[in-house]
Amino acid sequence: MQNEKLTIQDLRSSIDKIDDHILELLNERSRLVLEVGRLKSGKKLDFHVPGRERQIYERLLNNNQGPFPNDALRSIYREIISACLALESPMKVAFLGPKATFSHLATMHQFGLSAELVPQKSIPAVFEEVEKGKALYGVVPVENSTEGVVSHTLDMFVESGLKITAEIMFEVHHDLLSRTGRIEDIKKVYSHPQPIAQCRQWLDDNLPSVPTVDVASTAVAAQIVSDDYSSAAIASELAASLYDLKVVRSRIEDQINNVTRFLVIARKESDRSGNDKTSILFSVKDEPGILCRMLEPFAKRGINLSKIESRPFKKKAWEYIFFLDFFGHVSDPDVVAALDDLGHCCQFLKILGSYPRSSP
Repeated sequence: MQNEKLTIQDLRSSIDKIDDHILELLNERSRLVLEVGRLKSGKKLDFHVPGRERQIYERLLNNNQGPFPNDALRSIYREIISACLALESPMKVAFLGPKATFSHLATMHQFGLSAELVPQKSIPAVFEEVEKGKALYGVVPVENSTEGVVSHTLDMFVESGLKITAEIMFEVHHDLLSRTGRIEDIKKVYSHPQPIAQCRQWLDDNLPSVPTVDVASTAVAAQIVSDDYSSAAIASELAASLYDLKVVRSRIEDQINNVTRFLVIARKESDRSGNDKTSILFSVKDEPGILCRMLEPFAKRGINLSKIESRPFKKKAWEYIFFLDFFGHVSDPDVVAALDDLGHCCQFLKILGSYPRSSP
């Protein structure tokens, strides 16, 4: 027993030395980052270069021999990079608030906890914050794997000059929260319409006679329930901790693979990564066979389309705008040629941005 205790103590002593060394290296890294920031400032270069972040992640994940898991490694370096960027210059990121929404969680996942994350009341407010230069980036939801597109986001791109610089594919899990934690106390359920729709079957099976109430966000639902012992909210686990709620049931979404796609918007375009996606919007002339003709430039060049969506053109009745996502970068020769062909049958064509492809 004594030898076992000594062995454990020896191992713990070695771990402490490693932790001390990691701390020294983190501070050394921070000093180098500050020097990089000083040089950037002198040359008037952008302090945040997303392409550099991707290179760091890819190099470390490729070199990791384990047993430390890649997911944890990426999470740790997300916070290291976030903290070091904050030393260079505070990075302000606007998102569709309030706090504890899934937009908030996705923004934290992308930018880390050291960035200045600023909630906005609406999707147009996120765009406005970035357009006016008050925030470097904005994060807005664009579609859910169960409930489809977020139309407000697509509509904003028609007039906005902002570019898509990244996408975040975020797995969304809904919890049922209340003050008491007892399902028998629940007389009403609050949430945003989309989470309610994503949990409809569970609600019908488990709370068939309990009415649901639509509110502006999952966080607003949690806030309401924090003062009402007879109601529940469909929201995130983070909302439970922020509003002092208990989890009645966890992961009540009907579809296990419930993923929401968010877009990161900025005033500047993203660098080419080699594994990119491009988003465009366009309006076509109303002619026979036009829908087939607008897809032909991509088909004959083997460009894979990942999404096509139509929205009414608000300035003209019975005309539509098409949103198209495809794999490739706007600088790729095949993409350049396809967009040139497409332009011939369009009333207008707008490139929303090329950005690195993401996965949940």
